[in-house]
Amino acid sequence: MSIKGRIFIARHGETVFNHAKRMQGDKRDTPLTRTGFAQADAMGAELANYIGPGKPLHLWSSPSGRALQTLAIICEHIGHDWHRAVHDPRLFEINVGAWAGRSYAEIMDEIGPIVDPETSLFTVRAPGGEWYDEIATRLKSWIDDTKHIEGDRLVIMHGMSSRVLRGVLLGLEVNEPWKAPIAPSLPQGTMVVIENGREEIVRQGGGVHHA
Repeated sequence: MSIKGRIFIARHGETVFNHAKRMQGDKRDTPLTRTGFAQADAMGAELANYIGPGKPLHLWSSPSGRALQTLAIICEHIGHDWHRAVHDPRLFEINVGAWAGRSYAEIMDEIGPIVDPETSLFTVRAPGGEWYDEIATRLKSWIDDTKHIEGDRLVIMHGMSSRVLRGVLLGLEVNEPWKAPIAPSLPQGTMVVIENGREEIVRQGGGVHHA
């Protein structure tokens, strides 16, 4: 699947839940840490250098507070109006159901390993949560509904969901057992650009939270 123009994709900066190693999922009340603000600041500065002054850019964001905070900082750098962004729930993070708000350690004490160490992907579906193919379905719907829009766009979203979006846009094969095309993990604070099925890193983050 493809869109017209370039698409810059970034996940939000580090949050208090990231720092505490707690599940966020699609929860909205997880503010950025000082590290998270610094990551957003660095991505905004790099994007401004990359696209140049006055470059038109369509803005989309997950409706979560952490994504919108990140977008606000980036918008300051690129001279865009934060209020013009479209907040689309299809860009939310994976829904982790009953795990939301709980620590990874607590959950693993109860049921054992839940994350594949090689891919940083869940190996267990959260009770009441969603799986990667469901993320792919909602993101494909977003692509279909917006593919007529010409010009470059910036999308601020989340770790897991951004990997699925990148996988779809890059035309990657469906991965088992995740049942969706999923791009490789990138550290927090990284921004990429995808154009014509090819991906380039705009800003390489140094965050410790991979997704």
